[in-house]
Amino acid sequence: MGSHDLDDVARRRFDVADAVPLLLDARGVVTSWTRDAERLFGYGAAEAVGRNLAGLLTVGDAARVPDVLERCRRSGGWAGLLSARRKDRQPVPVMARITSADEPGGSWRWLVLVNEMGEAHGWSMSRDVLEQMVAGSPIGIAIVDTDLRFVWSNTALTRFGGGAPDSRLGLRLADVQPGFDAEAVEAQMRQVLETGEPVVGYEHVGRLRAAPLRETAHMLSFTRLDDDHRQPMGVYYTVVDITDRHRARQRLALLDRAGRHIGRSLDIARTAQELAEVVVPGFADAVAVDLLESVLRGAEPVVGGAARPDGAMVLRRAGRRAADGPRPDGETESGPAAVVAHRAGSPAVRSLVTGRAWWAERLWPDAADWSRDLPLLGAAPGAGGEPASVLIVPVRARGATLGVATFLRRATQEPFCEDDVTLAEDLVSRAGVCVDNARRYTRERDAALVLQRSLLPHRLPEQEAVEVAACYRPADELTGLGGDWYDLIPLSGARVALVVGEVQGHGIDAAAAMGRLRTAVRTLAALELPPDEVLAHLDDQVARTAQEDAGGDAGEDAAAAAEGGARAVEAGCLYVVYDPVDGRCVMAAAGHPAPAVALPDGTTAFVDLPQGPPLGAGGPPFESAELLLPEGSTLALHTDGLLAHGGRETPDAAREQLVRALKAQAESLDLRCRTVVDLLVPDHPHDDVALLMARTRRLPPDRVAQWELPADPAAVAKARKAAARRLAEWDLAELSFTTELVVSELVTNAIRYADGPIRLRLIRERTLVCEVHDGGATAPHLRHPRTTDEGGRGLLLVSQMTRRWGTRFLPDGKIIWAEQSLSGPGV
Repeated sequence: MGSHDLDDVARRRFDVADAVPLLLDARGVVTSWTRDAERLFGYGAAEAVGRNLAGLLTVGDAARVPDVLERCRRSGGWAGLLSARRKDRQPVPVMARITSADEPGGSWRWLVLVNEMGEAHGWSMSRDVLEQMVAGSPIGIAIVDTDLRFVWSNTALTRFGGGAPDSRLGLRLADVQPGFDAEAVEAQMRQVLETGEPVVGYEHVGRLRAAPLRETAHMLSFTRLDDDHRQPMGVYYTVVDITDRHRARQRLALLDRAGRHIGRSLDIARTAQELAEVVVPGFADAVAVDLLESVLRGAEPVVGGAARPDGAMVLRRAGRRAADGPRPDGETESGPAAVVAHRAGSPAVRSLVTGRAWWAERLWPDAADWSRDLPLLGAAPGAGGEPASVLIVPVRARGATLGVATFLRRATQEPFCEDDVTLAEDLVSRAGVCVDNARRYTRERDAALVLQRSLLPHRLPEQEAVEVAACYRPADELTGLGGDWYDLIPLSGARVALVVGEVQGHGIDAAAAMGRLRTAVRTLAALELPPDEVLAHLDDQVARTAQEDAGGDAGEDAAAAAEGGARAVEAGCLYVVYDPVDGRCVMAAAGHPAPAVALPDGTTAFVDLPQGPPLGAGGPPFESAELLLPEGSTLALHTDGLLAHGGRETPDAAREQLVRALKAQAESLDLRCRTVVDLLVPDHPHDDVALLMARTRRLPPDRVAQWELPADPAAVAKARKAAARRLAEWDLAELSFTTELVVSELVTNAIRYADGPIRLRLIRERTLVCEVHDGGATAPHLRHPRTTDEGGRGLLLVSQMTRRWGTRFLPDGKIIWAEQSLSGPGV
């Protein structure tokens, strides 16, 4: 059925001509029956007359008959719906009207008019009934003509402002509601007038003249009114207040926005600023988030630690936002937090101590001393003598108070209420958890960085052998921890050891394993072992550590230990020793890529280095490679992470990119090192990267002196004199006494205990090095002779007169060396 058909049905009236009449006596018994009644009920006159009205109705309505007749006696009539029962027992819904049919001096009689519902879908209601229905409705209702002027409205509409119904007549919406968005509402009315299609559920949000501080929301529905010729007469509309629903949606939207925008980083100050950005201007006109200084440092929050002797609390303003106030000069979202002192007894201090929120619907700036601090928010409500609405909520997380958040609204805004307090507590609680997470992360990251700094060299030691630069980029950008490392270890004879290694994995476990390996390498380097032997000992150490970590028995064989070590550590190392005296470079690798060498003539290539197995994995022995490097050559030692980025398809392509990157020119070696990493590695690599670059130097020939000595005790005096002359040439005569003593003792020991030729060498570097080479294979031992012993004091004197000494074994013998500081004898 169409809309016009429904209009036709609505216009149908209870027509007396169509009604079936019945006549009842005072008791409700049928006294008169008609043919229309016989057609409707199915009973003949003989069957119906004398039957009670209740017998013509269904059981449920039959019980109502006495009550209906009683109401008729009191009011003179009744109208309503009944369910008649036909002779064939079928129910028939009917509309019935009962009215008095008394005769003067006669008894009560009732005229019943019955219309079958199938023929009449309702009955017309009187104007009084209709006016009673719409005028008493709790929903605002109004009718406007085609010019959109009010012609009628009910009393309920006055709750929405605009005056009484009589005062609206002839006016338009903009006249009765100044400031209301009348254009948008009237546009809906015109659309309904033009199309005839009703508009249902149109929402309007704004401020009414009756409540200028309160934002309200209303839902309006519009329907066109037509005359008998289906021409538009006007529009009637209904208004329902949905402000509570609107505010609930706003709160949910704000909470959703807070969930998406607060805590996007693990920066404490930024998280506090994100809270401020979310709530302004939708919830407050200005906000400040003040946190304990210990929180910003990542330490445990202690409210008492922020108290001054006068009772004030000193906090840091980590977040701040005002609706129309710019951020102060120099202050950024994650910039340094300004110091803020909250006075003793102020609501902020009470909230910090008690952990409970505080608010004032209206607070004048001069109401209390502490209120003078409110303009510090910048363009704060309350400035200029206007009262502000203030809400202070403690920032709490996991039972601890981290700070306070202060919200303000201008006098032109609706003041805070209990619902706003609940919402603010929810928002601040969410932000508090994010701030605490950031605080915990800051603490853990600081601890991790301290660990990382302690494991990697703070600065590479100064020496004469090479110019060095290093760059490290961890894959774990949050903690900065990884398993890659690099090192430079000064060795005897002006030599240096260059080391790069890696442990698979990231985080604190990999860093701890890396720290153990680096310590082991430095310990083995002090033994003056060749690179292949250093890696062999390191391999044994890794296997033993893996076995201990796995809880293995001492009886487990080496293969099982090696297998366990490979699973536990998965480490690699490259160990390089460079001698600046003759330019010799010896290196060995354990599961680690070979270094690249850039020669002074621009040639760049990778060293043909035999690859040993990873540390702890077991396998064939490690092999060394030796090459002679011209002065100014650049060694590039790197972990495999340097070549594992950028989508390179093959190892050869990765190496080619590194070769091209090494050819890039730079002002310094340090800048060149960073340039290589920037060219090959993204800002956030998926694997740790370490690069150590060393540019070789050569000691000038005049800084090295060498003598071949016969195995004759008379050669000792000649060696002392030759050493003294060379020290005089080097302007180091003050070291002659100690040096002659060292030369005498070391050469004497070589003649007495060793075989083969003897060679004495002096090296002037940052220290003075005295070396004696012999063909013996036994290492000298420091003794502590008794007073009655005739010998054994030589090495004891050497150890006491020099900075350090030691033994270095070579394929054709050994070297005993001693090192002195150039500033004078002794240490």
